[in-house]
Amino acid sequence: MTARPQSDVLLGVNVDHAATLRQARYRGRHASAHAEPSPAAFARESLAAGADGITVHLREDRRHIQEEDVREIAALAGVRLNFEMACAPAMVAFARALRPAAACLVPESREEVTTEGGLDVAGQPARIADTVAALAEAGVEVSLFIGPDAAQVEAARASGAPVIELHTGAFAEAWGTPAAEAELERLRQACALAHGLGLVVNAGHGINYGNVRAVMTLPHLHELNIGHAIVSRSLLTGARQAVGEMKALLRRR
Repeated sequence: MTARPQSDVLLGVNVDHAATLRQARYRGRHASAHAEPSPAAFARESLAAGADGITVHLREDRRHIQEEDVREIAALAGVRLNFEMACAPAMVAFARALRPAAACLVPESREEVTTEGGLDVAGQPARIADTVAALAEAGVEVSLFIGPDAAQVEAARASGAPVIELHTGAFAEAWGTPAAEAELERLRQACALAHGLGLVVNAGHGINYGNVRAVMTLPHLHELNIGHAIVSRSLLTGARQAVGEMKALLRRR
């Protein structure tokens, strides 16, 4: 009997950096009729090119995505919105009112350029479990953005979250050096452990057109969330081609 091929890995396109570009010129004036580029328009183009979902991170300091962006994207026809958020009461209230398809709890620091590490689920189990329960009560699927560490994977399972997103940043930083394979092995082990515990496994951070095929060797992947690389390439190719090229790389062979 011929083995059934694995399904393609889903692509979630993070549009935060379309907003970053807009805010570079229109900080404080993002609602202006002249403000561009529009994150919602970028999301619309991404969906037209085959993106399986759209990811946004409404940061507490509002450095790129704004509440109005989130609501406009959530209203797009056929969108599956993944709402990245800090584990904070105001964000929980916003997400419960918005009711996106999914919410991903991430660590957040005002000083960081981008998310620098995974959420410490093991160090704050009650807080995470309460947030997971509050979002689930509103019908939101919850994922936890964690490093490829066994203790964090097990703590994620104990929290009640059905999904994890493995932080691939250390692997991405090591890409092109001998250390990359060790980081990839850490991710492999975390994928296997999470799958064995019944968790859905997503991954993201620092994935680009050069390293994504290596990421695709990881077992049990369901979805990759990719933003900066796609937004960057779209400046040269347009959003539809940039998304289409990445989507093609996520096909199982």
